[in-house]
Amino acid sequence: HRRVVARSTDRSLHAMNTSTPDHLPVNRPGPTWSPGEPPIPIAILGSTGSVGRQAVDVALHLPDRVRVAALCAGKNIDLLVEQAWQLKPGLLVSTDPALLDRELPPGCRIVIGEEGMTEAATLPVVQIVVTATSGHAAIMPTVHAIEAGKCIALANKETIVCAGELIIPLAEAHGVALRPVDSEHSAIWQSLAPSLGGIRRLFLSASGGPFRTFSPEQLGSVTAAQALKHPTWSMGGKITIDSATLMNKGLEVIEAHWLFSMPYESIDVLVHPESIIHSIVEFDDFSQVAQLSLPDMRLPIQYALTFPDHVSGPCKPLSLAKVGSLHFEEPDASRFPALRIAREAGIRGGPFPTILSAADEVVVEAFTSDGIGFTDIPAVVEATLSRYQGETTMSFDLVAEVDRWARTTATQIIDQRSR
Repeated sequence: HRRVVARSTDRSLHAMNTSTPDHLPVNRPGPTWSPGEPPIPIAILGSTGSVGRQAVDVALHLPDRVRVAALCAGKNIDLLVEQAWQLKPGLLVSTDPALLDRELPPGCRIVIGEEGMTEAATLPVVQIVVTATSGHAAIMPTVHAIEAGKCIALANKETIVCAGELIIPLAEAHGVALRPVDSEHSAIWQSLAPSLGGIRRLFLSASGGPFRTFSPEQLGSVTAAQALKHPTWSMGGKITIDSATLMNKGLEVIEAHWLFSMPYESIDVLVHPESIIHSIVEFDDFSQVAQLSLPDMRLPIQYALTFPDHVSGPCKPLSLAKVGSLHFEEPDASRFPALRIAREAGIRGGPFPTILSAADEVVVEAFTSDGIGFTDIPAVVEATLSRYQGETTMSFDLVAEVDRWARTTATQIIDQRSR
């Protein structure tokens, strides 16, 4: 990790210019396609995960617009090989050497090891990098992709949560577009499209998860199997647990702060069980613009690849008449404290969002293996945050250091609580 230091660590002065959304990283110029042109070459990092599989599906539906030049995955080589035969990329990356013994399409080069993800992200032919890899491992490949001038279709939230203070200036310095793939941030991006200013407030919608109506006593006995059953979205295990605790929404508040240059006091969360309205932008005249669609991650993935065009793809149409009614409520911070904890970590800035994210990964894993209870998740994260007394001047070195510290500390706290 190189020592790249943030130009300013004063979060109170950052993100107050909300009058020029055309200058936001999400709206910087990036690759666009016109009829008669060859398809845009893309790389998909994390192609066998939940978001990655849906990105592959979108690419298969848009062969005239996008061409997959590189696929990266972990150890799910059966699915990776299947994707390779469907898309015939020039580069295939895995952490499993067994891939070397598999039959692949002609001309498909194989790289084994984590360094292959950076090679895929910086491949000269690639114009858009879809960062669908989960966790902190995607941060440095994304940094290298930005330095190589690639447009980023950003599905990995840890990149901005942990390193937004560094990533946003880096993208600005290289003139790189960051296109959000999270449904909530994509909704804000789409809702901002016709406006040149006057943004007053952002509302991120939250389904509320499967335990929205549970009492504190009921929350205390929630099992991992229950938490993994999301009422409206089909997602990976970790993000599904985070949705149940509302930690995921707290992480998205931090992302919105950096992606849309909005102060934290102007970012709200609105519980919306139907998951039809994905986010709302409120303007200075108190008018509001929202983006609506059925809950399907393929839509924001597709828009990140086809921007500024909305094109026909694999998603189904929305019928509000069939939906019938939409409901909204404020989140209950007393029953779901993770949202408050995440917001406070974001306001503190520096290394604290990284500590939040790393500790959350540890506690979610402990919960799914029955090492702690559901209500222990936010408690352990908050205890981990409270113990940090180290360096606060941000750099990519510090991100890596506090990531390791937070994991160790959270594990120690879990061990102490289980005695």
